[in-house]
Amino acid sequence: MPPEPKTCRSCGRRIEWRKKWERDWDQVQYCSTACRRRGITEVDERLEALMLQQVSRGRATTDPAAIALAVADGDEAADLTEPARRAARRLVARGEAEIVQRGKVVDPSTAKGAFEVRRPR
Repeated sequence: MPPEPKTCRSCGRRIEWRKKWERDWDQVQYCSTACRRRGITEVDERLEALMLQQVSRGRATTDPAAIALAVADGDEAADLTEPARRAARRLVARGEAEIVQRGKVVDPSTAKGAFEVRRPR
């Protein structure tokens, strides 16, 4: 029986167990080479902190794109949209937030399209 899935430290998606990782499953932290290279930057930490602050303040939900816009310097808001989505998934993995689409909680690893982030209920 395979062990429990893990969460990627960089993107927050679920890492499914693979036979090739059998001997070193305990050391697996990232879902891909790209996530291993990317890691977590200072900007990622700022996105997480602002998102957590917004959902903790009592706002019903917050949009990752709005968080990206608030952290962005000038024209880089579009470049920070995906990092903001990754920050939301990491918050969900730690149990500090939920991802919602059309009012329903969705799995962060499989959510497609626009979503919002809220405090866990």
